[in-house]
Amino acid sequence: METTETTRTLGNSGMRISALGFGCWAVGGEWQGTDGQPLGWGKVDDEESVRAIRRALDLGVTFFDTADTYGAGHSERVLGRALGKRRDDVVVATKWGNVFDEDTRTLTGSDDSPAYARRALTASLRRLGTDHVDLYQLHLSDADPVRAAELRDACEEFVSEGLIRAYAWSTDDPERAAVFAAGEHCAAVQHRLNVLQDAPEMLALCERAGLAGINRSPLAMGLLTGGRPAGRPLAAGDIRSNPPAWLPGFTAGTGADPEWLGRVDALKEVLTSGGRTLAQGALAWIWARSPRTVPIPGFRTVRQAEENAGAMDRGPLTAGQSAEIDRILGR
Repeated sequence: METTETTRTLGNSGMRISALGFGCWAVGGEWQGTDGQPLGWGKVDDEESVRAIRRALDLGVTFFDTADTYGAGHSERVLGRALGKRRDDVVVATKWGNVFDEDTRTLTGSDDSPAYARRALTASLRRLGTDHVDLYQLHLSDADPVRAAELRDACEEFVSEGLIRAYAWSTDDPERAAVFAAGEHCAAVQHRLNVLQDAPEMLALCERAGLAGINRSPLAMGLLTGGRPAGRPLAAGDIRSNPPAWLPGFTAGTGADPEWLGRVDALKEVLTSGGRTLAQGALAWIWARSPRTVPIPGFRTVRQAEENAGAMDRGPLTAGQSAEIDRILGR
């Protein structure tokens, strides 16, 4: 696997990407479950989102990760518009498996059938304004492994038809990820990884199977940006205002969890070394963790895009700094 400080090869796919990707969940804007549970990050300004994506391109970011369900299709539309004629300069990843209503921006269920995978891909291509997806990812983290093998085979068909170049599973279960990894054109697994939540088993699988690790929640849903004081409630349309069980570090109605913020505070000196911001240090820890890692922090503004992309200029933490972090966290 060929790597430099600022680029990666995406698994065994041969696709070259920036060591940092941009996650496009937040730019999808507000959407919700049928129970009214917010699933987005609050209101967004689409024009600012487009400017931020284009600024990221100018700063060397060439990997963008979205999903059909983010904003019930809206994130894909915004990304497609922002890329425009520069589409071929980047690697675009999206996901499928959730069913949603675009008009009401509501998640209505899920569908793990191969037939739905094809319908979802066709719809994503239309919203993105492209004739292929570079990395197509199953978005159902706990899908049945037997069914997942059928979906892996469907993805191989999509590759042979030129509709996608490679595929992956977004899951935190290494055994499930290994089901997709058995496929010839599986290039990655998307999984949670940040300095507060390590994933040694998944990183070991990536190494064994020659996969890239696409790292979601690299900034722990904003806890590692330094902008989340305890006791400050979040806006009603923000998923963190009423966090589901899989989203630790936040409590309903009161914002960031003080215990988690205490851990961030203990790491601040190491992470902000060398002139880095806290967020840049958190990304630098991920790069030091494995040369296969590709963190995909979210963003909503040009300023956030510039800060995140600026992490590439400083590269990974040193082995000594990583060891110091492990000592502080007692691992």
